[in-house]
Amino acid sequence: MSIAEPLLTELEAESVATRTVLERIPEEKFGWSPHEKSMAFGSLASHLANIPGWAALIVEQNELALGPDTPAPEVFDHAGNLVAYFETKMEAARISLRNASDETLTGNWKMKMGDQVLIDSPRFQVLRTWVLSHLIHHRAQLSV
Repeated sequence: MSIAEPLLTELEAESVATRTVLERIPEEKFGWSPHEKSMAFGSLASHLANIPGWAALIVEQNELALGPDTPAPEVFDHAGNLVAYFETKMEAARISLRNASDETLTGNWKMKMGDQVLIDSPRFQVLRTWVLSHLIHHRAQLSV
């Protein structure tokens, strides 16, 4: 079994619950926030929908350099496009993982901000932490 197979299987399983949560977001609550320091409901939902797309970035690029020119992720103000956006990100993740070799997935991936290295770990570990666990974390946050 390749390294990608269990990652893809888990991502597919988590996508079912994530899609369900995204489909059930009340549109009138997109601007609501539980606390002044918390993300608004719509921003958190948009972030959640974007997370699967990180898989393609992690698999296909050697690093991500964050800086002032880094584009802000899309934020949705209603549920309709949000689910479609999630589906496009999931499809990109599927394609990347299906095509990823074990050699690629055991190679390191970096995220930097300026000269500071924020992440420097094997891709499979970054996928596990920053895609799967991150997806689960924010889905739970959104569903509470």
